[in-house]
Amino acid sequence: MSSGPQRPTLAVDCVLLGLGDEGLNLFCLRREDEPYLDQAVLPGGLLRLEETLEQGCERLLREKTGFLPARFRQIGAFDALGRDPRGRVISSAMLGLVNLEAADRDAGWRPLDAWKPMAFDHEKMARAGLSMLKALIAYQPVAFELLGDKFSLGQLQRAYEAVLERPVDKRNFRRRALSTNCLQSLTEHEKGVPHRAARLYRFDKRRAGLKSGPFTLV
Repeated sequence: MSSGPQRPTLAVDCVLLGLGDEGLNLFCLRREDEPYLDQAVLPGGLLRLEETLEQGCERLLREKTGFLPARFRQIGAFDALGRDPRGRVISSAMLGLVNLEAADRDAGWRPLDAWKPMAFDHEKMARAGLSMLKALIAYQPVAFELLGDKFSLGQLQRAYEAVLERPVDKRNFRRRALSTNCLQSLTEHEKGVPHRAARLYRFDKRRAGLKSGPFTLV
């Protein structure tokens, strides 16, 4: 005899994206248990009663990765019936952008297609995160979350090209980037590069917050 209506379990999964040498990389772990033993999985887990989605992400990433993105953005809820063979689990996917200079590049960072097959519906989550990032970069300064504190205009352009998966015009891009007045020019230059060292810049978050209208560079 049933004691009452059954309720679904709530989970949170983190789509972590970083800028690698050949484009965007996704962070995954390997399943150590059934179901989906040894398949790639996004870092995540069950949400506790006292946690918000962001707090759950922070706890799980500290436990499983040791690093955190600057902020989280909610991608959406994934509630397909049977998405988890262990029971009725609804998961909220959260997007986090990571500067790989501050993370362990060898600890699970690979291009998305290198992770196939992925457990559960995590490939669908990851692709939804990529689509969200492509939409955001058209009007918000999210690319700077993929870079270090100091960067060249070439590195900034490469971040945009990696997200958009297409080349952008160098001259127009640099003109627009400098016209935002949100880039602080530094006296420092790149080091250890095989070409002429480019000037470094820093992103001014305060000025970006005061800027009216969308932040559009392409």
